[in-house]
Amino acid sequence: MRSCVVTLSAISVAPEGNLARYLQEIRKYPMLSPEEELELSRRWRDQNDMGAAHRLVTSHLRLVAKIAMGYRGYGLPLGELIGEGNVGMMQAVKRFDPDRGFRLATYAMWWIRAAIQEYILHSWSLVKMGTTAAQKKLFFNLRRLKGQMQAIDEGDLKPEDVAKIAHALDVPEVDVVNMNRRLAAPDHSLNAPVRADSEGEWQDWLVDEGDSQETAMADREEMTGRRALLGTALTALNARERHIIVERRLKDDPTTLEELSQHYNISRERVRQIEVRAFEKLQKAMHAEVAAQRRQAAAGRAA
Repeated sequence: MRSCVVTLSAISVAPEGNLARYLQEIRKYPMLSPEEELELSRRWRDQNDMGAAHRLVTSHLRLVAKIAMGYRGYGLPLGELIGEGNVGMMQAVKRFDPDRGFRLATYAMWWIRAAIQEYILHSWSLVKMGTTAAQKKLFFNLRRLKGQMQAIDEGDLKPEDVAKIAHALDVPEVDVVNMNRRLAAPDHSLNAPVRADSEGEWQDWLVDEGDSQETAMADREEMTGRRALLGTALTALNARERHIIVERRLKDDPTTLEELSQHYNISRERVRQIEVRAFEKLQKAMHAEVAAQRRQAAAGRAA
């Protein structure tokens, strides 16, 4: 079908402004009689005749446009819908078996609708929607059923309307509620201007409540420095002092004086005295290390 696609590019759907011209152009391609269609289909299937495939596709472009117009209510350009339908038409010609006894249009309409619906589902929302058969059916039938029930009020559907639609489409009621909300509140780009006469965009007004990258980096560096400073200062303590400080001051769930007194076979008061003395030594060691780092930095600047 590659050559067929290339040939069709000459009559591809133009932007919306020239859509009327496109619709006039495709009327020039004649409809095929059943006999002509059968002959062309066999020539394409048996001989890979690209000319036959081209005639089969172009003779059904009006069918594509008619089907695409039925999907205008989804807010997408009609030209794009027709273009996707044309792709579906070409896929239908590629797979059509003329000996099954039905017309190409009957077979092709399913491919055309499938191509258009798939495009709508992927283009209508910035957030990818579910594409199961039930969800597709719900998406493309919810508006029709709401119209039949005259349930056109804004906001959520009435519980009885939800129940009727869910029963008619054989889907859970919660899916009906969620889909109705999606259709009632389509996505809006954060790059859209705040006002028509303004250059400011909506995203300019969003506030990030989290820390900036600079703040997060500064916090990490400070924490790393504190840990290194503490590790150096702990070397000023002997093994027992270091163990008691870690157990009493540096653990999320501190060890009790009773547990440490049993561990070292000394009184709880003695453990407390060692803890206080060790903490004082730790503070002095840290102050001394900070002073040494400052002197080193000053010497480096002077040099």
